[in-house]
Amino acid sequence: MNKDKYVFAQMVEFLDNYKFLRIVKKYDGNRYVKHFTCWNQLLTLMFGQLCNRESLRDLIVALKAHQEKCYHLGVGKHVTRSNLAKANENRDYRIFEDFAFYMISEARKKRVNDIFKLNGNVYAFDSTTIDLCLKLFPWANFRTHKGGIKIHTLYDVETQVPAFIHITEAKINDVRAMDVIPYESGSFYVFDRAYNDYHRLYKIHMMDSFFVVRAKTNIKARVLKWKRRLPKNILSDCEIELTGFYTQKSYPETIRLVRFWDEEDEREFIYLTNAKHIPALQVAELYKNRWQVELFFKWLKQHLKIKKFWGTSENAVKIQVYSAIIAYCLVAIMQHDMKLDRSTYEVLQILGISLTDKTLLRDLFSKTKFNDVKEQSGLDGPNNSSLKIRQA
Repeated sequence: MNKDKYVFAQMVEFLDNYKFLRIVKKYDGNRYVKHFTCWNQLLTLMFGQLCNRESLRDLIVALKAHQEKCYHLGVGKHVTRSNLAKANENRDYRIFEDFAFYMISEARKKRVNDIFKLNGNVYAFDSTTIDLCLKLFPWANFRTHKGGIKIHTLYDVETQVPAFIHITEAKINDVRAMDVIPYESGSFYVFDRAYNDYHRLYKIHMMDSFFVVRAKTNIKARVLKWKRRLPKNILSDCEIELTGFYTQKSYPETIRLVRFWDEEDEREFIYLTNAKHIPALQVAELYKNRWQVELFFKWLKQHLKIKKFWGTSENAVKIQVYSAIIAYCLVAIMQHDMKLDRSTYEVLQILGISLTDKTLLRDLFSKTKFNDVKEQSGLDGPNNSSLKIRQA
């Protein structure tokens, strides 16, 4: 019965072991492996993520402290610093990438929520840069004396789950990542000003998808027609054609321009979109929700271990990032299946100090238990209502 299982072992039951093993077989991940399998590796990395271990050595020390529990936790009996480091270095990162995308798909299906009523998904796309020491990570060349990677993320605003992850060296220009986005017909894609590339935006338009992007200040265009009756805070809503020599060739059709006055920030925002059928205020609202991907990056860096890496090779770094995404999606799936009335932050705080307890998960997330956890950790968690969703 679950009451005799450790909390971490109960969590693992939400993972599809059969699906993971099929992916492992696809990449021949367990070839020549006697003890420390890819499954053991995944669970070890997730254990380290969830209990906030700072380094590979720190993780192994934590596991040795619970050595008699390791087998029942699922990480195996033969976890050493050398075999974990070797596995991260040599095993194909695509095993963890494919499983991360599978977990993303499962989490999104469970958390579907049609907030905007647009008959299509709403995505925010952006990237975050993680600085790395160039001497330790020479493959991640960024600047003369600095290394780094970029995590490009397509974030599903309505389910609050990343829909697509693309990892590159930090020196790669953001707009190039637009070429690998899996666009869906009828869906909306929200970008900040850095992605204002008319050639790529026109490709989105030709796929029968919709974009909302903040306009650059030096836009050259001619107004063809405009709406006279405007709702509050909409300064103008017009249809334009680009007049720049290159921009006109890149985007030969008309485009909608919306000027919006943000009372909270006391500033004007100008948006470009090919969605001519939705209200102007909804265009502004879609862009405002782009900030959710920034909150996701902030949350990911604060609460899952991707700022300090447990290996220096590109393969090891990617495995760690994808294991963090798997852990995030696992918590999202647990929240749905258990109908937890807790934020992801609260769930992680509780799990972080309870992984080796023998407590039913349902009891663990009861109100009394959570109050005890807050006293032990000294953290109440962020107040979501106080977060200022701002335009960027």
